[in-house]
Amino acid sequence: MCIIFFKFDPRPVSKNAYRLILAANRDEFYSRPSKLADFWGNNNEILSGLDMEEGKEGGTWLGISTRGKLAALTNYLQPQLDRQARGRGELVTHFLTTDVDSLSYLKKVSVEGHLYNGFNLIAADLRPRAPCPASGLGRHLTGHKETLFTLQKSTAKGDVICYYGNRGEPDPIVLTPGTYGLSNALLETPWRKLCFGKQLFLEAVERSQALPKDVLIADLLDVLNNEEAQLPDPAIEDQGREYVQPILSKYSAVCVRCPGYGTRTNTIILVDADGHVTFTERSMLDKDPSHWETSTHEFTLQS
Repeated sequence: MCIIFFKFDPRPVSKNAYRLILAANRDEFYSRPSKLADFWGNNNEILSGLDMEEGKEGGTWLGISTRGKLAALTNYLQPQLDRQARGRGELVTHFLTTDVDSLSYLKKVSVEGHLYNGFNLIAADLRPRAPCPASGLGRHLTGHKETLFTLQKSTAKGDVICYYGNRGEPDPIVLTPGTYGLSNALLETPWRKLCFGKQLFLEAVERSQALPKDVLIADLLDVLNNEEAQLPDPAIEDQGREYVQPILSKYSAVCVRCPGYGTRTNTIILVDADGHVTFTERSMLDKDPSHWETSTHEFTLQS
């Protein structure tokens, strides 16, 4: 079980506005080995936590690269799992390590979706900072007008975020700018905890331009750690009808807390109008729900 809230606006009017605000929880068995978020890849260009479960090593649930590729994964609630299915975490790492655009990648994934247990996948291409003023570029690109035009065109198109779920429609979709919630059903399925958490997220987002960044991050972490059970919820009960009712009840809060299983990672990603990325991760340590560590990484998107 996991949950993701995000708002994106490729061309924010205000310089103080964010192009992307994302808040996500990873829910997992406390004993499943993983690495805390850090940079990796050939040039340390990818930032994510990593799954270290035997046979699934190197997969991840959420990551972003300095080149502006971002992907996030949630599992789809299904009682019967195929133990021979491919590890879903590879879907994120494969996207982060290729040069394929988000929509083309998800189209390829949709062809192979039957090889995996149920999942939802968000893939995004975030543009780098706007280019230097044209006069400055002209000194370097004189005689290469076609190259200059291509650069302006690619940076003008804005960020692109796409979605695909292998238990939903057969083709991926390009999302329009706005605010979305995703848990362990299809995108925007109105589970009560998703609607409740999304409202809290929206309230924080509405205040975002007036808040110092560290206060906004603290507010979003509060959203992710809300343990108020949202019951009864016929939608989650119907999808998980083969589960025992007390188990489903434990899953009914934004922050899941069960013996040996629950929310063990909070992640906040902010991308501002200039392409500056702030990635904050709050992680459980030593399988202990009372022991956490928070780290922040910052960088600027590169072309």
